[in-house]
Amino acid sequence: MLLQGKKLLITGVLTPQSLAYGIAEHALAQGAEVLLTGFGRARSLTERSARRLKPGLDVLELDVTNPAHFPALTDALRQRWDRVDGVLHSIAFAPEDALGGNFLNTPWESVQTAFRISAFSLKELSVACLPLMTQGGSIVTLDFDNRVAWPIYDWMGVCKAALEATVRYLARDLGPRGIRVNALAAGPLSTIAAKGIPGFKALERGWGTQAPLGWSAKDSHDLVARTACALLSDWLPSTTGEMIHVDGGYHAIGAPPVTPDADELPPKPAGE
Repeated sequence: MLLQGKKLLITGVLTPQSLAYGIAEHALAQGAEVLLTGFGRARSLTERSARRLKPGLDVLELDVTNPAHFPALTDALRQRWDRVDGVLHSIAFAPEDALGGNFLNTPWESVQTAFRISAFSLKELSVACLPLMTQGGSIVTLDFDNRVAWPIYDWMGVCKAALEATVRYLARDLGPRGIRVNALAAGPLSTIAAKGIPGFKALERGWGTQAPLGWSAKDSHDLVARTACALLSDWLPSTTGEMIHVDGGYHAIGAPPVTPDADELPPKPAGE
């Protein structure tokens, strides 16, 4: 199996609709040992999902806004495992006033919160797991390609661009230790997080018209989960610092297909 014997730390599992849940489910099916993280009131949701994934699956405490939680996470991992082979970073949040067309009015306090949770936490999580990644491994973060500006995404888009840069710098610094770091940029998916983004439905409706392979926000979770498991496996040993797209090819196409009006078509050659 693709992940037989791998020890994976997976963040971001809340409900079975979470993208991280699908990745954990596939990882377990492919032979991995898995630990989850959760915190606060939402931890009960993570624990319920953990029981559904596999009886006895453990949930470690991790609030990425609490600096003390990272060394505690390192200790908790060391108590359970002799090593960590892979890490899934599936953590992002922006306050309501940082989204939905409010870019020019968003206060620094909201931007700071979004940046810390959505981008800086990748570095902190990587450093916390580093002492146990003694045999190399793979770190994967979930992304939404922000090399261009998007409607409605605002400061979360800026944070995702920072996340992508963080991936490259971590790849630089962790590569000599045999650790690969990559971002997985998915198209729009129907998740709890997506429901908090104003205008998400409109973005979702237009995606499939431009993606040459098509796209379903409800049915593409499995495609993303399988790609994440491939990145966490040993099958991509020289791939690092990359943004891997699972978006139906949307990113490669400049605009949706168009049909020229009749008066725009070139004249037919004589004789035809």
